[in-house]
Amino acid sequence: MTIERVYRVTVRGRFRELSDEARRYLTRAQAEHDIFVSAFTPEGTFTYDARLAFFNLRYEIRSATDDADPAADPARAALAESEMFLRTMGFGYSHLRTDVVDATAIWDDAARRSRAHAGDS
Repeated sequence: MTIERVYRVTVRGRFRELSDEARRYLTRAQAEHDIFVSAFTPEGTFTYDARLAFFNLRYEIRSATDDADPAADPARAALAESEMFLRTMGFGYSHLRTDVVDATAIWDDAARRSRAHAGDS
């Protein structure tokens, strides 16, 4: 049986050795990359604060898996995508780390609890 899993992956890192051009760009665009306007998206959402010290990239990764096969590695996929984005933009970085949440499991658990609670009535 094939199951679609939805993962929410956050890649966190630190800016490193930014060029003057990159600093100017990031400073001008900061309002568009504020944490309060971010979301988990397939293409990734890039957020950072005005200090230009740390950043986040948020991805929603969907994976159709067979029950018999282990799930694809969403952390590795998000990390590769993040590194490609940062290199393409010319942003120096270091200390990348990922956090993965299996949103499908959370939603499944909430649905089970709701059904169990409805059965108590």
